[in-house]
Amino acid sequence: MQDLIKLDFVDLALAVAFMGVAIGLSAWEKIGLELNLALATGRTILQLAVLGYVMEFIFALDTPWAVLGTLATILTISAVVTRNRIDKKIPQILPLVWGSIFISTSLTLIYTTILIIQPDKWYEPQYVIPLAGIVLGNAMNAAAIAGERFVSTIDASQLEIETHLSLGATPWQAVAQYRKEAVRAAFIPTLNQMMVIGLVTLPTIVSGQLLSGVNPREAVSYQILIIFTIAFTNLLTTLLLTRGLSRQFFNSAAQLVR
Repeated sequence: MQDLIKLDFVDLALAVAFMGVAIGLSAWEKIGLELNLALATGRTILQLAVLGYVMEFIFALDTPWAVLGTLATILTISAVVTRNRIDKKIPQILPLVWGSIFISTSLTLIYTTILIIQPDKWYEPQYVIPLAGIVLGNAMNAAAIAGERFVSTIDASQLEIETHLSLGATPWQAVAQYRKEAVRAAFIPTLNQMMVIGLVTLPTIVSGQLLSGVNPREAVSYQILIIFTIAFTNLLTTLLLTRGLSRQFFNSAAQLVR
C-alpha cells in the first residue's frame, strides 16, 4: 500500500479554491450565501488549524491531566451548544444536559478503552481524544433534537397533559408518550446511518483511515466499533436528558408549571 501523501500549503490552497468557486456560484445565482460561506470557510480554517496545534501539543505532553482537560472542555462546549438549542429558560438545564452527556460518554469511553481497545495507557491521546470527540459530537446532536422536540411538544400539549393529570395520571405517565417520540426522533438519524453504512455511504472515519494508509479491514473494524458506540451513547443520552427534563415541568404537587 502506498505511503501517506502529505498535503502542503499549495495543496490546501487548492482545496480552499472549492469554497471560492462556491461563493462565486452563490453570487452568480444570487443565492445570498456569499457572506455565510466566506465566514464558514474562515472559521473552518482557523478552528482546524488551532485544533491541529493543540492536539500536537497534547500528544507531546502525553499526560492524563492534559487528556482529561481536553475532554472536559469538549464536554462543556457540547453541553452549552445543546442547552442553547433546547431552551435557556428551563431551570438547571445546563447541569442536566452536561450530566446526561457526561454519564453516557463516560460509560462508553471506559467500556471501549478498557475492554475493547486496551491501549498501554488508559489515557492514550491517540485513541481517547478522537473517540471522545466523535461520541460527544453525536451525543450533542441527539440530545439537542430530543430535548427540543420534547420541550416543544410539551409546550403545545399543555391542555392534554393537564387533562391526564386531572384524570389521575402521574406526571411521568402524562408525558411518557411525548418522551418516547422525542427519543425516537433523535435516534432516527443514527438508525438511518446504520442501515445504509457501507452500501450507500462510505463513512468519514473509514475514508480518513484509507487516505492515511490503514488497511481497509482495520478501517472497517474501527468503524464498526465507532458506530455502535455512537448508537449506545445517543440512546442513553436522550433517555437521561428527557427523564431529567420531565421533572422540570412539574412541581412537588404534581402540577404542570411550564
